[in-house]
Amino acid sequence: MESPPTATTSNNVEDQQPIFREINPDDPNPETTEIESACMQCFKTGSTTLLLTKIPFYKEVVLMSFRCPHCHFENNEVQSAMEIQKQGVRYVLTVSGVEDLNRKIVRSDYTSTQIPGVDLEIPAKTQKGEITTVEGIFDRTIRGLSQDQAKRYLENPDIAKSIDDYIERLKSFKDTFPYKIILEDISGNAFVENPLAPANDPNCKATHFDRTTEQDESLGMYESAAQKQEKKSQNSNLLKPIAEGSWPIEELHGEVFQFNTICHSCKSPCETNMKLTNIPHFKEVVIMATVCDHCGNKTNEVKSGGGIEDQGIRIVLKIDNVEDLSRDVLKSETCQLEIPEIECQVGASALGGRFTTVEGIFAAMKSQLEGNGILFHDSADPETKHRLETFVEKFDDIVSLRIPATLILDDPAGNSYVQSLVDEGTDPKMTVTRYERTFDQNEDLGLNDIKTENY
Repeated sequence: MESPPTATTSNNVEDQQPIFREINPDDPNPETTEIESACMQCFKTGSTTLLLTKIPFYKEVVLMSFRCPHCHFENNEVQSAMEIQKQGVRYVLTVSGVEDLNRKIVRSDYTSTQIPGVDLEIPAKTQKGEITTVEGIFDRTIRGLSQDQAKRYLENPDIAKSIDDYIERLKSFKDTFPYKIILEDISGNAFVENPLAPANDPNCKATHFDRTTEQDESLGMYESAAQKQEKKSQNSNLLKPIAEGSWPIEELHGEVFQFNTICHSCKSPCETNMKLTNIPHFKEVVIMATVCDHCGNKTNEVKSGGGIEDQGIRIVLKIDNVEDLSRDVLKSETCQLEIPEIECQVGASALGGRFTTVEGIFAAMKSQLEGNGILFHDSADPETKHRLETFVEKFDDIVSLRIPATLILDDPAGNSYVQSLVDEGTDPKMTVTRYERTFDQNEDLGLNDIKTENY
């Protein structure tokens, strides 16, 4: 039997530096890169210096500085280096009051903004990415339109007058509630603050969508015909059954596979361990664990080994003792969580897939909220920060059994599981319900072959 694939890493962990590091004047080796570039002013050869760094609590960026030794032309630029998400995102925000004007908004270079009430559209790639607010979108638009108005009045007074009228319309419309703002980002990196987090936001709806080929190409993601054919061939090979006797399922259960990856926290090279295991009374799952030797970040993810079930599953668990907190839980990447007692709802993508305990689920929720830089650090106003810190403390109350709680798992794919403490029969503290998926749920799971008329 062949040995499982292994990854090779540097023997000296200290030599492995993050790709994107915070700017530090004491850093002896900031790892800048210098390349030859054509000067756009004299068309002779100059040099561009690149520095990969990150803005605290925001994102990774590339700093670029160009200088021409011939005409002495200089230019500085900042470009986003955020990871392109698997899907694009679209936010529809209903601005219903003054408090919504203060919502924080992250816009990438690929975010288009629409305000239908005033026929305003800001196309993608016309403005650099920024952290702003709803009011900031209005203010920046007004500042942009106000530029060169004096010159316009001299050259074309009619156009200048119409722009002034539109500016006044924007100023008055900003406080005329309610109205909608639509943000669409094909890179998936836009963000609209939820002031009620972690509860659902009734005024904002986020939907994810698959990019078209043209949108992928605008992001620089090109595939040649040969690459498409190769990917199709690879996918076909992945679906081929393992040759009988070459990898018995018993031996797969005992093997740990390793492959190279990049740390999600510091972007340093690291390894991911993958193992196939069996959960008693449930099914086989694939567990993947990553540990970064540089920053110490640990992640784990669980993928179902049995595909999508015919029905969705909803599990309701009452928690009032230590045994309940110790129950094993498998939360798939399509499972939503809810704790009604503290008005907490967690989307499927928030925690990913994981195999842990009930207490581990609560700890993961708390950790993710505390680690959210936009909510808890420099950009948070004192009232929001205090409210969220108070909310996080409720997880400690649940784990300490000071307050009873109900954990609800709703998984349209049917791949989530909570351990029963009863050998036979029904667990009195747990209710398990199977249900038929809606057409939209099938669409979200990629089951596009389901016909509309069946619903």
